[in-house]
Amino acid sequence: MVSQTIKRGERRREFVRSLPWLTPTLLLIAAVVIYPTILMIQTSFYKFNNKGIQKGTDPVGFDNYFGAGKGALDFPSVPIQQIIINTIVWVVVVCAVTVVLSLLLAQFLNLPFRGRKLLRLFIILPWACSVVLTATVFRYGLQQEVGLFNRLLVDTGILQTAAAWTKDPTSSFWVSVFVAVYVSLPFTTYTILAGLQSVPSDVLEAAHMDGAGRWQRYWHIVLPLLRPAIATAALINIINVFNSLPILRVLQETPGYHTGHITTTLMYEYQLKLGPGIASALSVMNFLFCLAIIAIYLLVAKPTKEVQ
Repeated sequence: MVSQTIKRGERRREFVRSLPWLTPTLLLIAAVVIYPTILMIQTSFYKFNNKGIQKGTDPVGFDNYFGAGKGALDFPSVPIQQIIINTIVWVVVVCAVTVVLSLLLAQFLNLPFRGRKLLRLFIILPWACSVVLTATVFRYGLQQEVGLFNRLLVDTGILQTAAAWTKDPTSSFWVSVFVAVYVSLPFTTYTILAGLQSVPSDVLEAAHMDGAGRWQRYWHIVLPLLRPAIATAALINIINVFNSLPILRVLQETPGYHTGHITTTLMYEYQLKLGPGIASALSVMNFLFCLAIIAIYLLVAKPTKEVQ
């Protein structure tokens, strides 16, 4: 009993000694995360005009969420069902394709060959460049009359005539998916590559001596040991992709509410045209939606499960 009291006292003293180091971080989190979140939730229960001026002092309940044709989920002319489907497709396809391609790239970059360092430097370029800059390059490259990518597709016979990729909501959405994968590859590849380099070579050699083939070694040894690296890369990609406004905003040239939106870009449209009340309501639902996707991923992937 006395020893437990002493241990509790030591833990308290350690906590007090750590406060000077923890306080700046806690204050920063409170200022840039907790306070804006509370303000966003509070704003979602009040009506505003498109200039950001509050209309009345009484809260309106859940009217900004689903309020008789005036809420975020049932506003007239907004194809909300297709936008929700787009959001799920956007997150799942971009993250899944990025992880699969990064696994292949990381495996290749882990091989010894001449020029490997130069190739690694080349692969990191899309990550080093601004996302807006990359999306703008693709936007102008896909212009119907003068875009270099369009001219290449026509000259090589892939297309008969140049297409207005960014003028149509559906095609611009899938172009955005391609660009999102392109800019997400470097970080994911390097994260998985770091995990590959930490795989013990003696374990692989022992498995080889026991008769395990290349695919057996990869599936039963390498891939399980890569689970933490893949989990880290996937979770960061889910968060980044879910909140990736610049790519869709730059590549989507169709104005108004249409079927090329995801909930993040729709939130921006609400902010411009309907004010911060409905935009905040959609932002709260966006946050909960993102948490749900992450929870499903964690339940399915089980990234913290120990390797047997």
